[in-house]
Parts: sequence; C-alpha cells; structure tokens
Amino acid sequence: MADNDDKYWYNLKTGEVERGMQVPAPDRAGPFDTAEEAARAPEIIRERSKQWEEEERREDSWGSGGDEAGFEG
Repeated sequence: MADNDDKYWYNLKTGEVERGMQVPAPDRAGPFDTAEEAARAPEIIRERSKQWEEEERREDSWGSGGDEAGFEG
C-alpha cells in the first residue's frame, strides 16, 4: 500500500485537490488514488452517505412486520 503522502486529498475548506496530507484531518477527505477521484470527493461522499442511510434504514426496520417465517414466539 502506498504511503499517504503519495495519495490525493480533497480540501473541504478550499475545494482544492492536494497531494499528501497538507491540512488537518477535519479539513480533508480521502485518501484517493488519483487527483481526478479526489476532485469527485463531494459526489463520492454524497453517494456513500446515501448508501449508509439506506443500509441503516434496512437494519432499523429488520424484524418489524415483514416475514418472520421460522420464528416461533
């Protein structure tokens, strides 16, 4: 695995792509393998957040109503 200094980061304050860890962790997203991928960080973050939200919704609704075949109370 490459060192994080060889990775790209998205600066959340400036919106700029940076190589290596140039700003404190709360101000950056990454690491990313390419500058192009880092430039898409806001889109990637939105996509992942949506996926996590959907997963949590499924987990939260598990066992409420639905098919509980095989379970006897």
